[in-house]
Amino acid sequence: MAYDVIVKGAKAVRKGGTERVDIAVKDGKIALIGPGIDEKAEQVVQADGMYVFPGAVDCHVHFNEPGREEWEGIETGSNMLAAGGCTSYFDMPLNCIPSTVTAENLLAKAEIAERKSAVDFALWGGLMPGYTEHIRPMAEAGAIGFKAFLSKSGTDEFQSADERTLLKGMKEIAACGKVLALHAESDALTRFLEAEYALQGKIDARAYASSRPEEAECEAVQRAIEYARATGCALHFVHISTKRAVLSIQQAKKDGLDVTVETCPHYLLFSFEDFLKKGAAAKCAPPLRSEADKEELIGVLAEGLIDMVSSDHSPCHPSLKREDNMFLSWGGISGGQFTLLGMIQLAIDHGIPFEHVARWTAEAPAKRFSLTNKGRLEEGFDADFAIVRPEPFTVTKETMFSKHKQSLYEGRTFPYRIAATYSKGRCVYQDGGRKQSGAFGTFLKPSLIKEPIL
Repeated sequence: MAYDVIVKGAKAVRKGGTERVDIAVKDGKIALIGPGIDEKAEQVVQADGMYVFPGAVDCHVHFNEPGREEWEGIETGSNMLAAGGCTSYFDMPLNCIPSTVTAENLLAKAEIAERKSAVDFALWGGLMPGYTEHIRPMAEAGAIGFKAFLSKSGTDEFQSADERTLLKGMKEIAACGKVLALHAESDALTRFLEAEYALQGKIDARAYASSRPEEAECEAVQRAIEYARATGCALHFVHISTKRAVLSIQQAKKDGLDVTVETCPHYLLFSFEDFLKKGAAAKCAPPLRSEADKEELIGVLAEGLIDMVSSDHSPCHPSLKREDNMFLSWGGISGGQFTLLGMIQLAIDHGIPFEHVARWTAEAPAKRFSLTNKGRLEEGFDADFAIVRPEPFTVTKETMFSKHKQSLYEGRTFPYRIAATYSKGRCVYQDGGRKQSGAFGTFLKPSLIKEPIL
């Protein structure tokens, strides 16, 4: 056979726009893109009326393995992502036990993922007090970058970075040519406000959201930018929730700093009113913002001021989502399956071309983290793509692939659905179920070629 797979008749979402072409796959790579490919193939997929998006690259997930697999493991988590059109993910260093703060821990997690992951994966290392000497060994072992918290992480095992740790770590990360991802909220401000509300006996959703205001995010972002100026460290700001913080980051980029910014679908699709309605399932940090803040964030995304969109899938056992005390409830959104569908809906609702969705969800994260064969529908790139059907899809417990069926997204109807997902030319999800069982994912290590700033 000339090819392994040919996808025929779909509208491919590419950098220059959307065009109706055939896509031929050979040995896990996109071998040819063009109209009317008539050669023989082992599998021919008729996709008339559908779209083909590049497989999403989700650079921010928490799969909690080893140690907390009962929250979400690599097997269930990676299959959930495949069901959402995602073909590569970066697992964060916290919520697992032990935390990924040494090369030994990183390689142990990689070994587990190689046995269990349905799609390709990369691993973040952690910047934590007492572990800065482990940064270079983790970088050499293949860490995609490093993650630090400027406020409490939510687990006892992963401590937030004090100022000395942060500066020392940033200097070492810069020397390794890596990127530091930051959870940017002011620890001093959030702790102070939480204590103030505790004295008043206020522990509900309003009190929790008020304890993590826009100012907490903006102060931490600005402080980290100044530290980057001093250390030369490249930064990636995760789950940014406010226009003001985005503008500060963009100004730093204009000043020549190597910085990028992501936001999450839940900040673009939901607001504080949904937090009040949905309760603990909608608790996250930073919290969901007002409807006006949400619209402002959509505005700066549409203007091209946000580099990428990632899920920050952060699940837990349902017993940890407490309704009686929102401060003690686990703070994370279970939503990794719905990033691509959510951004397609956003694009439709706001008249944004689909190629912007492909950039936010695939091209930009692949480029930022030097995955030179991922993120685009181009000849020679990995055959990672999602076939998307313009047909409504409602999120129910039955259609969720996460381990626990508790999500802010339950009940939401998207205008499109994922018809199939291909990872390196292999169909890993099709029409509501796993296509093939088994672990097909490989450990992604960033290219030594340093990509230009986005």
